[in-house]
Amino acid sequence: MEKKTAYDKLVQAIVIAVSIFAAFLHIGNFTVFTIPSILFYAWHLLIGLVLIFLYYPLGRKMQNKTRTQTICFRIIDWVCILLTLVVSVYIITNYETYVSNMQNNKLTDELFIFGCIITLLTLEAGRRVLGNVLPIIAIVAILYAFFGDQIPGLFGHRGYSLRRITLAIFSDRGVYGSPIGTSANNVYLFLLFAAYLNVSHADVIFQDIAIALAGRNRGGPAKMAVIASGLFGMISGSCVANVVSTGAFTIPLMKRNGYQSKFAGAVEAVASTGGQIMPPIMGAAAFVLADATGTPYSVVCIAAILPAIMYYVCLFKMVDLEAVKHDLSGLPPEMIPDLGTSVRKGVKLFVPIILLLVLMLGVGTTPMVAAIWSIAANIICSFLDKNDRMTFSDVIEGAVSAGKSLCTVVGACATAGIVVAVFSLTGLGLKFSNFIVQLGGNMLIPSLVLSMIVCAILGMGLPTTAAYIVCATAIAPALTGLGIPVLAAHLFLLYFASLSAITPPVAVASYAAAGIADENPMTVGLTAVKLGITGFLLPFAFALNTDYISFAFDLQTLLTWLSGLAISYSLAISLQGYVEGKITVIERIAYLGVIVLTITASKLFSVVGIALFLALFGFRKLQAKKAAKAAA
Repeated sequence: MEKKTAYDKLVQAIVIAVSIFAAFLHIGNFTVFTIPSILFYAWHLLIGLVLIFLYYPLGRKMQNKTRTQTICFRIIDWVCILLTLVVSVYIITNYETYVSNMQNNKLTDELFIFGCIITLLTLEAGRRVLGNVLPIIAIVAILYAFFGDQIPGLFGHRGYSLRRITLAIFSDRGVYGSPIGTSANNVYLFLLFAAYLNVSHADVIFQDIAIALAGRNRGGPAKMAVIASGLFGMISGSCVANVVSTGAFTIPLMKRNGYQSKFAGAVEAVASTGGQIMPPIMGAAAFVLADATGTPYSVVCIAAILPAIMYYVCLFKMVDLEAVKHDLSGLPPEMIPDLGTSVRKGVKLFVPIILLLVLMLGVGTTPMVAAIWSIAANIICSFLDKNDRMTFSDVIEGAVSAGKSLCTVVGACATAGIVVAVFSLTGLGLKFSNFIVQLGGNMLIPSLVLSMIVCAILGMGLPTTAAYIVCATAIAPALTGLGIPVLAAHLFLLYFASLSAITPPVAVASYAAAGIADENPMTVGLTAVKLGITGFLLPFAFALNTDYISFAFDLQTLLTWLSGLAISYSLAISLQGYVEGKITVIERIAYLGVIVLTITASKLFSVVGIALFLALFGFRKLQAKKAAKAAA
């Protein structure tokens, strides 16, 4: 291991101090004191930018740097940190003056300079942590606002001065707007919660439980990967982090079991990506969605339950049928941990997770307070575990881990805030929406297809949060204008923003899995699209039939859930062409008929579709049972 230099130790000490301060600030703001929103956002952005410039130093990927280059890069990093401090401290100490000026659209020379500085710092931070795509989109947006009078047709506008653009970006409509507000109010506390679950070895415990549940069955390693990645994804909210952490174990195990490399990588990518749409935590984008739609986060979670179940049921069945196709067995008994032992180890994780669900969905507590109580429960439960007790250093490690995870979210939200500011200033969102509606001939299905394509393009290479913000700003008005309910429209966009992680040509989750599987990234990406096909179908389902995102204790909900399961199974069977053995082309077409019938809002069609599914599936199961009896 490379020995740490004095400079490395200094950076580490500052990172620890900033991370601990972040934890105290965010927990304190929702317990013992209340900071005005813009002031709180300024503190949050300050923390995020400082951590980004420390965690992602300039030239970090450059090989064989000279001493002079290293010193120059470090100077630039500290200049960025110093400028961040200057701007943030000014806003914090002159908060009332800043708010008054922004409300009156007054930009003094001083504020103009600070606004330009924070814009450049945000773009650079976004570039370091996210890559070039989102900063380039933000820069193009700024140029669009400046040169709008030179653009003819629908997308043209009167053009704005640099001061006016800076005012929009520097205000509560830009870098201190809703995206960074969501990160400050909601996302960080759930990142902290997830970090402490990880410190409590959630990944290992979830893997053991998954192996104990599914390891013995045919295709056990792949089924285990689906369960483990789904469980871990619920609390991580990051598909790439999920792939890297759980995939390092699951992908080699699947390959050893007989699964092709491309299939093993794709299973992990699809299962990990599903974590962003799986309640209770989902991903940062879900909190942004709740704020954007004015919907309580608990309602968003409830709406997401059935689609998430359908997503994972279809994936699980695809994995099962792949094992049927290639006659793959489960794991040997010696590799299967005891389920009871694994569950007992997981009690310290289940208690805080259950508490989170009860507080958010049962009691109706705000997500922030629920997260804080769940963090406390996690620390207490882990401390009481005499075999794997959380230490003081573990508590510090959790705060540091949350701080590192925050970098991606702050980079995405702050940079996306620039895009949102320009959209708001120029009316580009409305123009874009009108364009989609016109191109779709004011018809729902063509407009939905166009929206899907635009989401795939805009979300290319972006993290889910940034992709969703950009897509929601540009497309949501078009969908709501066509009569789709607000929540359904935004969930439509959230799904496709999430699925961009497995959609070629730029599929970050698929590419991360391909690296572990030692397989061509494009091949893994294409296989992932097939395995995750339900995710591409579901947004159309709940856009056309909101029963899929509604819940009540009535016959309609029961029928919808049964329809959802029938759709998931039918989709997997029709794509794989197997049940307990190979099925005919006619049967595959019949299963597609089940999907068409059950996806509609008609109760009659749903009942017919479910009946057809049971007849088709039951026939093949009966045939397999007879064949097995005859062979015996």
